[in-house]
Amino acid sequence: MKKRNATDVTSSLFIRLVLGFMLLCIFYAYENVPAQEKGVSSEARTFLDRMSRSLAEVAEVAKPSVVNISTTMSMNFEDTPFGGLLDDPFFRKFFGENFDRPGPKKGFKSSALGSGVIISEDGYILTGHHVVENAEEIKVVLGDKREFRGRVIGSDPPTDVAVIKIDAKGLPAIKMGDSRALKAGDVVLAIGNPFGLNQTITMGIVSAIGRTDIGIADYEDFIQIDAAVNPGNSGGALVNTGGELVGINTAIFSTSGGSMGVGFAIPSAMANTVAQGIIRHGKVVRGWLGVSVQDLTAELAQSLGIRQEQGALVTEVMKGSPAEKAGLKRGDLIVGFRGKAVENSSTLRNTVANTPPGTKAELKIIRGGKEETLSITVEELTPPKAAQRAAYKNALRGVHVQELTPEMREALNAPKDMKGVIVTSISGESPARQVLRKSDIIQEVNRKPVSGLQEYESIVSKIGPDETVLLLVYRNGGSLYVTIKP
Repeated sequence: MKKRNATDVTSSLFIRLVLGFMLLCIFYAYENVPAQEKGVSSEARTFLDRMSRSLAEVAEVAKPSVVNISTTMSMNFEDTPFGGLLDDPFFRKFFGENFDRPGPKKGFKSSALGSGVIISEDGYILTGHHVVENAEEIKVVLGDKREFRGRVIGSDPPTDVAVIKIDAKGLPAIKMGDSRALKAGDVVLAIGNPFGLNQTITMGIVSAIGRTDIGIADYEDFIQIDAAVNPGNSGGALVNTGGELVGINTAIFSTSGGSMGVGFAIPSAMANTVAQGIIRHGKVVRGWLGVSVQDLTAELAQSLGIRQEQGALVTEVMKGSPAEKAGLKRGDLIVGFRGKAVENSSTLRNTVANTPPGTKAELKIIRGGKEETLSITVEELTPPKAAQRAAYKNALRGVHVQELTPEMREALNAPKDMKGVIVTSISGESPARQVLRKSDIIQEVNRKPVSGLQEYESIVSKIGPDETVLLLVYRNGGSLYVTIKP
């Protein structure tokens, strides 16, 4: 074997160093080549740049119309050695709603945050009913940081829509879009004030349209979106790629309180109809047929000998109603209204509600396996009479009720022959606040049956200021007795 001399070793080491340096230069050069030389084409970069600029342009158009809404309301709680433990639902599940709470009452102010959308240059703002419900003070902050005091013009709990007003002119009103043109997969932006972070924008797609049975409102036709919606987004804008309003963000489905990619918005077509009714007439004008309906199931269809898979099944026809005059009967299946297919009971209810009173319409039904067409004239839905907020000086002070209607019985799954009044709200100072709940049906007061509003007022007006009241109420599918101490 030939021995390597010092010169050979030196040459070999030099070659290795040169090769290593060359490899290092090649690696460094590769890491610093332009992106397009690594595989990102100029076409892709151009597309992404255009999309980025387009979304930014949409946001700039819509952002000035979205406002921050903060509300203040009075609350009270019992001062106990256990703090807020007695209000915890888990605690009250075991000890009951009537658990006697020791200690004096304490009052405090509660604040909440939400969003709103400017819909007119002279200060009308669209938001959610739950955003301003029971608010004593409303502060509105515009995108340019100006602050105004707001006042509620009108509110519609059945759709969770409210209109407030500020004294200002020349405001950036948003352009109304057509929510009926939305399709699953459309790109949308949600703009609001989550957690008080003004004019936050999130992007997503329309996951579904026409969502019902969510349990948020009476009239449901929600747009489901995957754009992040968090607490504080309620009342904010959902806009399409033209910067037009197509929805009012209202709720999220979440197990954590934060966004999980399932949000809901009220379609602009519904929200704007409600808002214009409030602004122009001071109330919401809805159509009414006078029927109670339910969805058609496979079991019902088989039992009734119905071959159709969709429709609204008539379960009750009210006396003197448009439905009775048109000849509708219990057991009829409504499959069409005004030339449009009726998929289920929610579809019919929403369509009729948005039909102007006085409209003559064709009603397609299935009766006895045969299709028939009836002519019906839509009438105005008259809101049930509400009790005057009498200043009762007894344990039921601050409890507000109204007449129980067939629609309410149906929504609460209450028996059709049940009588009573329904609780609509309870003020913060009422002794009944920790006992009664909104939507409770009061059937008896001190063992006396309540057939309606007039009888309720007559009984309650005779209760003494120091008298404990015994109520029979219907709640969550069953009746229970509760007591209220003055």
